Amino acid sequence: MMRRIRLGMLTPSSNTVLEPVTCAMIAGLPEVSAHFGRFHVTEIALSDSALAQFDDAPILAAAELLAHAKVDVIAWNGTSSGWLGFEADAALCRRIAEATGIPATSSMLALNEVLARTGVRRLGLATPYTGDVQARIVANYAALGHSCDAERHLGLRDNFSFSEVGDEEMWEMVRAVASVRPDALAVVCTNLRAAPLTAAMEAELGLPVYDTVATAVWKSLLLAGVDARRVTGWGSLFQLA
Repeated sequence: MMRRIRLGMLTPSSNTVLEPVTCAMIAGLPEVSAHFGRFHVTEIALSDSALAQFDDAPILAAAELLAHAKVDVIAWNGTSSGWLGFEADAALCRRIAEATGIPATSSMLALNEVLARTGVRRLGLATPYTGDVQARIVANYAALGHSCDAERHLGLRDNFSFSEVGDEEMWEMVRAVASVRPDALAVVCTNLRAAPLTAAMEAELGLPVYDTVATAVWKSLLLAGVDARRVTGWGSLFQLA
């Protein structure tokens, strides 16, 4: 009998994209299922109240509930460390692993691993965020050695509204970023419907396109011992073993 693999995903409460997209990505892996835990996130901004949404306590509580499902890995499927600083995710994942005994990762830690492994220096950045949030992300990537002079953002702060960005607007953003010819392009937000477009974007733009829902799934599969190359049709990311 094939061993069941369960992926645990921590999800912003107002996100409506990452759950169906994650399930679609793993649809061809009959032994793999995804299970989701939510915590309160409604606004992406640099105000004290918005930043407090990402305090560890509610996230750890959601992770401990996911552990009841005996998941093989727990991923924070979100991008908050882009503006909080990447150490925030590293610390959170350590705490999740200590509290549950389950390996933990995040969308952003997985993305950063991909960028390091593929030698990206000039990173194109597409997000729905406001200018001040985007500036924080750019600065944090500069500190890692990735320049983000090719970037576009939509100026939105309501987390639910990100899911209503249409395909045409997504294409406009990524084409503008790609025109500056970065080494790779990252769509940073797990409530944008970019992942289903990734393969087509790569074919047109001639660049690797890394979506942050996909990076969480990719790293979760690796941590769970699943060959991620079995995921097809979702871009070049899944060919990185």
